[in-house]
Amino acid sequence: MTASFHSYVLNFKNPSGTSRGVLRTKESFFLRLTEGQNEGWGEVGVLRGLSCDDRPDLESQLTWTCNQIHLGLDALYAANKEFPSIQFALEQAFSHLLNGFTHFPSKYTSGEDTQAINGLIWMGDENFMKDQIAKRLDEGFSTLKMKVGAISWEAEKQLLHSIRSKFSAESLELRVDANGAFDVEDALRVGETLSELKVHSIEQPVHPSNREGLSKVAANMAVPVALDESLIGLFENDARAQLLDDVKPQYVILKPSFIGGWRGSDSWIKLATERGIDWWATSALESNLGLNAIAQWTYTKGNPLPQGLGTGSLYTNNLDCPLEIRNGQIGMNQAKEWNVGALL
Repeated sequence: MTASFHSYVLNFKNPSGTSRGVLRTKESFFLRLTEGQNEGWGEVGVLRGLSCDDRPDLESQLTWTCNQIHLGLDALYAANKEFPSIQFALEQAFSHLLNGFTHFPSKYTSGEDTQAINGLIWMGDENFMKDQIAKRLDEGFSTLKMKVGAISWEAEKQLLHSIRSKFSAESLELRVDANGAFDVEDALRVGETLSELKVHSIEQPVHPSNREGLSKVAANMAVPVALDESLIGLFENDARAQLLDDVKPQYVILKPSFIGGWRGSDSWIKLATERGIDWWATSALESNLGLNAIAQWTYTKGNPLPQGLGTGSLYTNNLDCPLEIRNGQIGMNQAKEWNVGALL
């Protein structure tokens, strides 16, 4: 068996506003295993400025991993403990080598079933966000996730009021993501308005470094709190359990590329479930290669909540694949085929 990797720059169809600025491109690395006539592909879904393995030695670690590929998945997974995106790429590549693109056979992979997902509203000025909301509703989404803390809270509040005035909580679920934008007092104040608007939950209302503040918000906020960025960089189960015990959130949000792939995500689910904490999964702007691996794994968990898996249509140069989004659902169209030619 041999292994190699190379970078691949994904180009956004439209500039996409995040808490870390406007994104026009997104770099991924693709790990390629070769054994005889068989190939195994995995995506190293690092996100610059956010992933804990966005480090100067990421590529040298990838080179070392490729040179040691004979050690096998388990040993290399352990050796890459501080590089969760490489761990996930290894899981994908070894699985692909054995199973092709069907990592977890199910009614989802056969095209018989789909998964509910949320429609994402990117950060931007008020008119831009209004346009996105209208488009997501036209596309049939029954759950919207909107960023808050980007423009003024008064403008964001008006957008939420506008949505809720047209759609009841029974017909449209609203989630908001603050990306740690608020201090504790502001978060609690915002929570009162969100409760009045029957918002489902708020992601990361307070910065991950303020664990005491997060604990206060999770205990006192008028809407449920979901932790996202707080999960990044916690490699040991003891540290993960301590976060959950300290903060006691109502939800955790799992990005496999940030937390050690399928195994890391399973660890978080076990710890959360033991504490009565619910979860959902979301992609981290991976290409369709990584998104496919996340979506298949997520389906096997039987989680009825809408998942955050709607990022496959963001790019002009994504991989052709059977993934499709229709009426707020992600599914597999068996009439379409995978084409990794762009990666070669």
